[in-house]
Amino acid sequence: MALRNALLAALADRESSGYDLAKRFRGSVANFWTATPQQLYRELEKMEAEGLLSARLIKQDKRPDKRLFSVTEAGRAALLGFSRRSPKPTTVRDELLIQVEALAHGDVASVHASIREHREASRARLHGYEQRLAEILGERTDEEFLATGNRLGPYLTLQRGISFERENIAWADLALGVLARRFPDDSRYA
Repeated sequence: MALRNALLAALADRESSGYDLAKRFRGSVANFWTATPQQLYRELEKMEAEGLLSARLIKQDKRPDKRLFSVTEAGRAALLGFSRRSPKPTTVRDELLIQVEALAHGDVASVHASIREHREASRARLHGYEQRLAEILGERTDEEFLATGNRLGPYLTLQRGISFERENIAWADLALGVLARRFPDDSRYA
């Protein structure tokens, strides 16, 4: 159900194609909800069949025709109902943390490599979120945007994603530092 609500929220302001939604999910929505393009397309089809979305076909030359999805009144009612309920508390499900938890029983070099890979992925996501935030702000400061901007939801979710990735990077730096101090003679941890 959460993917459904994420799609309704993403389409609430403007119609979009499945392709554009998939790009948007990678660029901004991914900081709080992930889905593969295949999952998005399947859910869009289901939502259209249930009357939560409508689609119109756009004929294109030299490209396949595309469908633009928009939220129906039933979809807006469903999104409103979702926004009125209390969300479930956030829980962490992170395979890297399982590897770290089992560090004494595993391959320290592999865990070290995993932490470094995750840190680099967090840096890349952070860069993307910061770029998206700069696009939303335009020439305005944060204070000016907060006083006059109309896209507060994306602003706030991007701020959450930025905070999350900064914390992931800080934790990875801490963990890598601990490994370097614990195994000072091993050049893999320097």
